[in-house]
Amino acid sequence: MAGRIPRQFIDDLVTRTDIVEVIDARVPLRKAGKDYKACCPFHEEKTPSFTVSADKQFFHCFGCGKHGTAIGFLMEYEHLSFPEAVEELARQAGLTVPYEGGKSGAEPQAGAELWELMREAARFYRSQLREHPDAPTAVEYLKGRGITGEIAKEFELGFAPEGWDHLLRALGKDEATRVALVAAGLAVKKEGGGYYDRFRARVMFPIHDHRGRVVGFGGRVIGGGEPKYLNSPETPLFHKGRELYGLFRGRDAIKNENRVLVVEGYMDVVALAQFGIDYAVATLGTATTREHLERLFRHAPEVVFCFDGDRAGREAAWRALDVALPVLHEGRQVSFLFLPEGEDPDTLVRKEGAEPFAARLRAATPLPDYLFQTLARQVDLSRMDGRARLVELARPLLSKVPPGVLHEMLVGRLAEFAQMGADKLAALLRAPARVSTSFAGRPLGTGSSREPPSAVRMAIAMLIQYPRLAAARAGRLDFLDVSLRGLGLLREVVSVLREHPGLNTAALLEHFRGHEQEHALMRLASWQHPALEPDGVEAEFEGVVGQIGRAVTKERTQQLIQKEKVSGLSADEKRELSRLLAEKLHPAAPD
Repeated sequence: MAGRIPRQFIDDLVTRTDIVEVIDARVPLRKAGKDYKACCPFHEEKTPSFTVSADKQFFHCFGCGKHGTAIGFLMEYEHLSFPEAVEELARQAGLTVPYEGGKSGAEPQAGAELWELMREAARFYRSQLREHPDAPTAVEYLKGRGITGEIAKEFELGFAPEGWDHLLRALGKDEATRVALVAAGLAVKKEGGGYYDRFRARVMFPIHDHRGRVVGFGGRVIGGGEPKYLNSPETPLFHKGRELYGLFRGRDAIKNENRVLVVEGYMDVVALAQFGIDYAVATLGTATTREHLERLFRHAPEVVFCFDGDRAGREAAWRALDVALPVLHEGRQVSFLFLPEGEDPDTLVRKEGAEPFAARLRAATPLPDYLFQTLARQVDLSRMDGRARLVELARPLLSKVPPGVLHEMLVGRLAEFAQMGADKLAALLRAPARVSTSFAGRPLGTGSSREPPSAVRMAIAMLIQYPRLAAARAGRLDFLDVSLRGLGLLREVVSVLREHPGLNTAALLEHFRGHEQEHALMRLASWQHPALEPDGVEAEFEGVVGQIGRAVTKERTQQLIQKEKVSGLSADEKRELSRLLAEKLHPAAPD
């Protein structure tokens, strides 16, 4: 793995980056008052609702709700990972990204040589499918699987002939290149010296990364032999927990379809594409990882997993569900399609045709339904203790779902099964969504909430949108440690601003990337409220800080009075209570 990118570098990079320039180079913007506008690149619209703020260095679409920093835009628009987006911004700024402990991940120092070797290997395997004397065997195998020459060409399929050194003789002209072939996963070093080809007597499926570069291969044995499928090993270029077969080729179809189908095999992807279902990808001999899902969700809001209907398929589906739960936020959806036992996408689409298969996809089981159906089969819902058991089975799973609407709805569904009130159950589960409803449990800045925003939520929004306020009122932001809702998050924001003075909105938000409240803070960055207007925001901030201080003092006073009644107070606590009661009688004037 690559070393971590130093936080200070990210702060400096985001601060010196102009998000207007980054986005305008990809989506032409026009000036609209102090901000810039365009038709949103993430959904179809005729009237521009995509806004870019030069002051906040933040983008927000009022149509689809997408929002973020320059890094976030590149991740969404160009489907990059976080390190890749940082690399791209650094490149534009003429900087080199420093990695703690050095970079040992995606592109090592010899990266250019390895990329070229992978390109040459892909060309070699393709040429062997046309020219090698044994090529007819591979061609007949592909024809027997129903693969046309046209689709084979589209997927750049190739052939690794039987023999120990065909690729080595073609590409390994010197010792340095042979060593590089081993590093690229194309050759294997013998214990006694020398090398041999990794792939032999196999149909070859090149694996491309998000930029279309060949990073590895999958080889399907022709005839008998084990293993049936052989994948490239982990290399500096290839990580099977990150890459997905067919994603680069299918990216446009996935965007148009607004969903992506995850299958288990290379041949499934190829066969489905031949029938016009171009939005399928396959994992590479490994279970779906969180990194896989994050990458897929940058392309589409819905992921459909396709599994066999047997026991192994359902076990794989449950593992996929477990991995998916923590990334289900902001409208993301996951569904499960179970095929008839003994069928896979390749055989079924050829048997039924494209439209019946697509109909099966449309009827796929949503994750919430699959979750509760599976759990309900393990208990007796006619019994009270059976329903209690259901709650206990669901508790660890629901705790993985990020706070927000889906979490609240899952708790509500569980409450129906358990035959108890949703509020009572949520309190029992100590659901994160209930603890932090001020920030993530209901829409922010829409004006739809009947109750006014809490002072804590308003203070956080002010600090996110105007980070300079932390320095101006530093002395009044040291709140007592009480359980006032949202106060912990406010303390975290204040702490970041104290440790890293001078951050703008975008740089501050990047400190919370991956935080459980990341998306709530992103929404607060685009929240529109009269108190958040630039004119008068200092006075408004003074008011909410005072309000929070009074609420904190009241809560702490009540805590100490209650403790005094139950177990008594220490000498320090008695002095603290006396001071708090005195302040209540004679409040200090604001500074």
